Formats: sequence, structure tokens, C-alpha cells
Amino acid sequence: MKPPKVLFFDVNESLLDLGNMKNSIGKALGGREDLLPLWFITMLQYSLVSTASRQYVDFGTIGAATLRMVAANHGIQLSEEDAKVALTPLRSLPTHPEVKAALKNIRNAGYKMVSLTNSSNKGVEMQFRNAGLTNFFDERLSIEDLGKYKPDRDVYNWAARKIGVQPNECIMIAAHGWDIAGAMWAGWRGAFIARPGQQLYPLAPPPEIIEPDLLKISEKLIALKN
Repeated sequence: MKPPKVLFFDVNESLLDLGNMKNSIGKALGGREDLLPLWFITMLQYSLVSTASRQYVDFGTIGAATLRMVAANHGIQLSEEDAKVALTPLRSLPTHPEVKAALKNIRNAGYKMVSLTNSSNKGVEMQFRNAGLTNFFDERLSIEDLGKYKPDRDVYNWAARKIGVQPNECIMIAAHGWDIAGAMWAGWRGAFIARPGQQLYPLAPPPEIIEPDLLKISEKLIALKN
């Protein structure tokens, strides 16, 4: 099997650990730290509602709005300003423990590395700077420039054109089954980071690489180069 020409990386949860947001989200939701996954799923749901309706707003704005929705559904009063404050840690998330070593190995193998995220350009710039990831990547792509969220097929087509490669020369590396599904339906290849609580979509084509962390995925990618 040929190695892909370009590796595209999802950012939130794939590279960066959302676990550190449990405290701020839990505080906003009256101590309900267990509602963090529900909020993140709701944020993704309404990013797709925005895309389907052709009504783009940035990810942070959707995040604050959906946090207020989750709060309301659980009888919790949450102002717009307090919701925005609760999302502040999203800009300074740490990486998962193995990520930097894995990215270093992949870069040393000579791969072109591009991030492709639903976060805004400013948002991902701050995330990468705070997490120490900036120098690992050749380019950063945000769906903000297109005005549609992953996993809309147009996002993957746009990203491939932007980098100047064919869809089958791209591989999406992500910890989200919906992201892998969207990429593969757009003709890309896929590598799934099977982090705890994440599952592939059973109705989508299976990706060629499935591993529990990015370090093990890096080993598979490097092997394709040899």
C-alpha cells in the first residue's frame, strides 16, 4: 500500500485533551462535570444544523449557545457571558500524552502534515501556540475559510484542493467516527484514534488504520514509508 501524500489531523479530542474542560464546564453546569460529553456532542450537532441551513457562525459561538441549551435542559440558569467564560479553557487545552512524540516521529519520516479543524483560524492558532504544536505542521486549515463544518463533503474536497492533492492521496487522522466517515465518503483514506468513548460509525467504510493512540498510528504510517 502506498503512503498518503498528505496527513490531515483533526484537533479537538484527536490531538488535544478535552478532559481539562471538565472543571469549567462542570462549574457552569452546577457541578455536573458528567455533562461535558453531552455538551460537546450538542455543539457538533448544531454545527451541522448551521451547515445544513447555510448559516455559518464560529465554533466558539455555537459552543456557548449549546452550553446554554444543555444547562436549560437540566434546570440550570446560565447567562450568555458565563457560558463564554466557561469555554475559555478550550483555547489552552493540553495534548494527549503521546501526541508530541508521535507527531515528531511522523514529521521525521518526511510526511506533509496539515491540521483540519472545525475551530476558527484564531482559535486553532491559540490552541496550537498554547499546546506547543505549531512547529509540527506545514499548514493549518480551518473550516472558517469555507463556512461549512466537517463532515460536510465540501470541506474535504476544499482541503484537498487547497493543498493541491487528489482525495485518494489524503488521509484523515481523527478520534471521531463522524470525521473518519465523512472523509472516507469523500474519497479520502482514514486512520482512527480509538480513544476511550469514541467509536467508528458502523455504516461507514472502515479506515485502514485503527489504533488506541496516535503513537501506534505513527508506527503504521512510518511503516508505509519503508
